[in-house]
Amino acid sequence: MSFLYEKSDTWRWLVRKTRDSRSFFFTFATVCGVIPGIIGYGVMQVTNSTNPELEARLRQSARPETTMMGKVNQERLAEYLGELKQKQDTNDRYVAALRGETLTRKPYQRIQPVSKPNDTVTTKPQ
Repeated sequence: MSFLYEKSDTWRWLVRKTRDSRSFFFTFATVCGVIPGIIGYGVMQVTNSTNPELEARLRQSARPETTMMGKVNQERLAEYLGELKQKQDTNDRYVAALRGETLTRKPYQRIQPVSKPNDTVTTKPQ
């Protein structure tokens, strides 16, 4: 990589021009930042398919576990949004997440308070 900034006359010219000319610097920054962004946006728009027939075919050919996970995620999202809409306390979700747990319960059931861990220590008889 050192050949780029040690021996290349083009690189030295580019550094000199961006250092000496503020307008060249902003033009170069625009070319390096905005133009690729515009090209990327154009590519995303061209490759984004809104064809309902293609979407239906892809949904029909989906694997069963993919379909199941989609339904589960949709149910969880509906439950969570319902709780937010009703302004229910959702702190137990964060407590469970910090413990590395996932809350599983019946859909649309009121959130129960998080139970406290059992602090008693049991010893085995020897």
